[in-house]
Amino acid sequence: MIRVLLADDQKLVRVGLRMLCESDPVIEVVGEAGDGREAVRLAGESLPDVILMDLRMPGVDGITATERIMAARPSSRVVVLTTFDDDDHLYPALAAGAFGFLVKDSPPGDLLTALRRAVAGEPPFSQAVLARLVEQAVRAREPRPEATPEVPELSPRERDVLAMVGAGLSNREIAERLHLGVSTVKTYVTSLMRKTGTPNRIRLAVLAARSSGAQ
Repeated sequence: MIRVLLADDQKLVRVGLRMLCESDPVIEVVGEAGDGREAVRLAGESLPDVILMDLRMPGVDGITATERIMAARPSSRVVVLTTFDDDDHLYPALAAGAFGFLVKDSPPGDLLTALRRAVAGEPPFSQAVLARLVEQAVRAREPRPEATPEVPELSPRERDVLAMVGAGLSNREIAERLHLGVSTVKTYVTSLMRKTGTPNRIRLAVLAARSSGAQ
């Protein structure tokens, strides 16, 4: 079972998310939080595999909650649910340790797939969110916290994989396009994160997309 904690200050949103999650027999909602403080508490008590985190909540917001959850349980996987007016919060959420980003109006199937990807160790993110993160990175004149490293010298195959990570493709999708095994793609991605000094796949994707946009 995939254990999921829902954190959103709007009860109707939580009800919708619960109904969607519980439509999948392998997903179990283990708790609901209406603010960041409650999310931190429930994350420690219910030990979810994935926390779906809203950014704007009263009191303790989603960014602070993410930071506290990651400090207590570094292996936690927080997937941020964002809207198109949350741009100023995206980089702080990434710096706080967010594992993935999804827009709230994503198709239901995308959210269920995102939960599976998160549990499998592949950070999920909506293309629209990635594009906004990249746009912010390209426009920034001053280094942001935990600034994205530059791209080192890579082999042609490594650059192919990096470009596809930046396009938001999963390991399986990359494997199919490049006619490689999924385990081989995982090895490439791990090597790319090591070479670029990026701590997770989302930062690697931002680096890839920013590098592509600068060319």
